[in-house]
Amino acid sequence: MQGRIIKSLAGFYYVEADGQVYQTRARGNFRKKGQTPYVGDFVDFSAEDNSEGYILNIHERKNSLVRPPIVNIDQAVVIMSAREPDFNANLLDRFLVLLEQKTIEPIIYISKLDLVDDLAQLDRFKAIYENIGYAFLYRLEELLPYLENKVTVFMGQTGVGKSTLLNKIAPDLALETGNISDSLGRGRHTTRAVSFYNVNGGKIADTPGFSSLDYEVKEAELLNDCFPELADVSQGCKFRTCTHTHEPNCAVKLALETGLVSQSRYDNYLQFLSEIEQTREVYKKVSKKNS
Repeated sequence: MQGRIIKSLAGFYYVEADGQVYQTRARGNFRKKGQTPYVGDFVDFSAEDNSEGYILNIHERKNSLVRPPIVNIDQAVVIMSAREPDFNANLLDRFLVLLEQKTIEPIIYISKLDLVDDLAQLDRFKAIYENIGYAFLYRLEELLPYLENKVTVFMGQTGVGKSTLLNKIAPDLALETGNISDSLGRGRHTTRAVSFYNVNGGKIADTPGFSSLDYEVKEAELLNDCFPELADVSQGCKFRTCTHTHEPNCAVKLALETGLVSQSRYDNYLQFLSEIEQTREVYKKVSKKNS
């Protein structure tokens, strides 16, 4: 039989096939091959009446997230709160770089708007991101149509209200929520396991919160491709490997001057580029020591 893993818990994999859910385990040969089944995997499996099934084969994945381990994702709703914690464009761009690198379509959703009296600053960011081509949403009713017939993960910094939002979308989930910790200034982790839920003809997954985010981009050229507006404009750069920092005839810098590229996005690109270069230098030093 063929199906998709919709939940992983305590060594069991729950596979959905033809409207039914089967409890399975992974055969030992997966461990020997260094393979692990993840939520979202399409698998071949065996299942007999009144007995535990076994996963026999994992199909090729189109993408994957490491934290949490979830695969074959169509899109991700990146939840950024307007307040508590404050909207953070740098963190948002880190999420977007991760998703672009994974070829996962991002949707930006702003929570806790009731804590904001003036939307002027958020509206400025809304214009920036919509101009790039991202959905930048304020209301739940705007979000719901995006969930139809898609596999969607929900992600965001700890404390932005992911579980609260999911409970509004599907009240029967009754996901645990937590308050912001006064001493730490950030939310307590409330999400325990990764599972798919059926909503609007699609599947959604809650994910653990993050206080920081790592991404897997290691080269300047790859980082450029993870900023769609830079990737588009940089085709006019004199040098194919232009980093948009010091090179002459840089189309990105010209676009920055004319307002086609936003200053905040460019500044974040420069920061991420610097972090990539610093990581590379550390790696070189460690390699020299070990050689």
